[in-house]
Parts: sequence; structure tokens; C-alpha cells
Amino acid sequence: MAFQLGAALLDACVLSVLSREDTYGYVLTQNVRQIMSISESTLYPVLRRLQKDECLTTYDQAYQGRNRRYYKITEKGKAVLSEYLREWDEYKDNVDKVLLGRGI
Repeated sequence: MAFQLGAALLDACVLSVLSREDTYGYVLTQNVRQIMSISESTLYPVLRRLQKDECLTTYDQAYQGRNRRYYKITEKGKAVLSEYLREWDEYKDNVDKVLLGRGI
């Protein structure tokens, strides 16, 4: 059984990965795939939206004669990630209360 994971969690995961280092789409997809099933074709619209929302910036870097597009988290993106982390802790605590009988 797999839990349904929403867009907000995907955004939080992308921002979290980018908070550790700038990276390009393939590596970002591989990192996010560690917790959810996602394809590069699913990820790129998310990246474009986060960029439009000023949470990410991009830059190109040459690699073996080609350019790779790197994504970098912005200060706004860090603030959004911080809010996602706060909300995640609250959500996780509430789920633990029900699933594990903590605090009920």
C-alpha cells in the first residue's frame, strides 16, 4: 500500500534537496525518488512553478560540451521550506497520535 503524497509535499522535498546543494533535474529526480515515485516529466512543471513563484532560480553550466540547467533555492524558497517543515512536524505529530496512540 502506498500513501498518496500531495503537491505540497513534493514542493517541500524539492526545496529541501535544493537547500543542501544546487543541482540539475536528473539528480533532483533521483533524490526525490527515494521517497516517492516521480518521473522527470512530472518534476519539471513543479520546478517551473517554483521558479515562477520565486522560490528557485536557474543557471546553466557546461558539462561535456552541453549545458546543464541547475536549480538553486532562493531566500523566499528557504522561507517557504521553513514553513513546510513546521507544517510537516505538526502533521506528523497528529498522524502519530492516531496511528500510534500517542496523546489520545
